[in-house]
Amino acid sequence: MLRLLASTCARGLGGGWGSRRLVPGGRARPVAGLCDLSCRLSRQASDAPRNQPPSSEFVARSVGICSMMRLPVQASPEGLDAAFVGVPLDIGTSNRPGARFGPRRIREESVLLRTTNPSTGAVPFQFLRVADLGDVNVNLYNLQDSCRLIRAAYQKIVAAGCVPLTLGGDHTITYPILQAIAEKHGPVGLVHVDAHMDTADKALGEKLYHGTPFRRCVDEGLLDCKRVVQIGIRGSSTTLDTYRYSRSQGFRVVLAEDCWLKSLVPLMGEVRQQMGSRPIYISFDIDGLDPAYAPGTGTPEIAGLTPSQALEIIRGCQGLNVVGCDLVEVSPPYDPSGNTALVAANLLFEMLCVLPKVTVV
Repeated sequence: MLRLLASTCARGLGGGWGSRRLVPGGRARPVAGLCDLSCRLSRQASDAPRNQPPSSEFVARSVGICSMMRLPVQASPEGLDAAFVGVPLDIGTSNRPGARFGPRRIREESVLLRTTNPSTGAVPFQFLRVADLGDVNVNLYNLQDSCRLIRAAYQKIVAAGCVPLTLGGDHTITYPILQAIAEKHGPVGLVHVDAHMDTADKALGEKLYHGTPFRRCVDEGLLDCKRVVQIGIRGSSTTLDTYRYSRSQGFRVVLAEDCWLKSLVPLMGEVRQQMGSRPIYISFDIDGLDPAYAPGTGTPEIAGLTPSQALEIIRGCQGLNVVGCDLVEVSPPYDPSGNTALVAANLLFEMLCVLPKVTVV
């Protein structure tokens, strides 16, 4: 189902899925490595058999395979409560490519993340068994086939009772992911952060690209349209009535101008009421942020949200029935500093912290 991180992870030392070494005679011998230490630390923190990212107090940040938060990498979602999954696809982009490299760079920057969230009181690894499932083996020469492969991979993840947290990839990937999510949960609510609504019908004669995922989701009944909110929308357009389709479907559209210079905590209070107790999905396009904070993306728009507002949006989903999340459109070639990927890694950690099983302590 999923292809493990062959090129990046193979250079790491010990642990995880590569924790056995061949010795003369072809016999496999266990190797003490990063994941062994990680497991020991996990057992010290809790009696439950949960994975625990290694602390930099004991393991240097430059040590280990390049997994999300240096968590164990495994091929199966069985037994997991949540998992990070990479979808390195960018052939649905309309402007600058490079999002295929997003998952790898986000994983690199996630080495700075720690296990607890003092601001919210969330300690996710005390309540969740989490791992990195590697990358979906997409077809970079065929967008339709890639969507088929993504859908099939996520059907297995969701069927195992595992909540996927996705590292994109361009925004096309949300469509097949939501196909798999809705197959189990029915039409879901959506908290969508983006500069663009991504509800176009087609471009260059094609009905599938990163500007159409939510139009296709509406067409197939994957969304509970009365529980969809789009936040951070802005930028120039080809028409003055650019928001008509979303609003005609019942979406709540929150323009970036309505977010300027204010806290979004009151907005998220309204969103929680709108979403209720039924399943919701969080889809966060990094271009929802102002390019001053996240320049490494394919379709940047000025005057966007701030990172602190992004935290308010995600933390505002605490208590909701979140059944999946994604962070898309990180294009590392346009930000050599890595700051965009660093922001993305932090936002994915915040998403992990608001999953339903995580109790705030």
